[in-house]
Amino acid sequence: MSIKWEGVMPAVTTKFTENDELDLKTFKVNIQAQLDAGVHGIVLGGTLGEASTLTDSEKRTLTRETVAFVKGKVPVLINIAEQSTKEAIHCAKKAEEDGAQGLMLLPPMRYKACDNETVAYFKAIANSTSLPIMIYNNPVDYKIEVTLDMFDELLEACPNIEAVKESTRDITNITRIKNRFGDRLKILTGVDTIALESLIMGADGWVAGLVCAFPKETCAIYELQKAGRIKEAIEINRWFLPLLELDINPKLVQNIKLAEVATGIGTENVRAPRLPLHGEERKHVLKVIEDGLKNRPTLPEYKNL
Repeated sequence: MSIKWEGVMPAVTTKFTENDELDLKTFKVNIQAQLDAGVHGIVLGGTLGEASTLTDSEKRTLTRETVAFVKGKVPVLINIAEQSTKEAIHCAKKAEEDGAQGLMLLPPMRYKACDNETVAYFKAIANSTSLPIMIYNNPVDYKIEVTLDMFDELLEACPNIEAVKESTRDITNITRIKNRFGDRLKILTGVDTIALESLIMGADGWVAGLVCAFPKETCAIYELQKAGRIKEAIEINRWFLPLLELDINPKLVQNIKLAEVATGIGTENVRAPRLPLHGEERKHVLKVIEDGLKNRPTLPEYKNL
């Protein structure tokens, strides 16, 4: 089983009904929009997917339903964000049983593991599964950094650790990773606001957030820069930036779900303790979305460049 670690991989939102159950109908409307736009993979159960609020049964349902719906067109990955090594290994086993083609791994949750503990955690999970793995490196939000020396140890011990979701916010880290590991460790940028810059500096792909509401624009930026049409990619990115900034916010889930409503491929329903936006905060986000839609660019034909 292998994954081509490149292109746009949406970290999709989880859709809920008014009764706080999985809304698979709306979820599949969004997934179809992603496929139509030309995405290269689907990432389930990340931060944007409200992973911490999902039951084990719901995660398994999302995985099975997505795998069945996508029908092999793109790989389906499931995020693992657990408090114990034992439970993370259990989740990896279930993901494989449910047909996932890959895993995204976060460091241990709640406990701030040291470097040695973090490496041991990742090794134990990787050695328990045949699935290819992308390590999610986000020290800003999760307080644990996976350093290059740690990756050195992981890559030597675990052939199925193949990629990193690079979210340190330090674009120069892309060059450091490339200089150290070449193509052994594929890089997918994980921060929407610096995604284009990261791709130009050598990132192989983009695990994206606002793609959930604007799949075509996101894929256009990726394909244009890949084809060397940087000026056109920059023009779209300049329009996109105020929307992309909705992703680097504690309420990114509510923000992006509001954007999905505006583009007709989602609902606003979130799971408590999250609540829908209200007051001035809601007005601000709606204004950003409204301005974006008002000035939405006409995209060039970006497929098959």
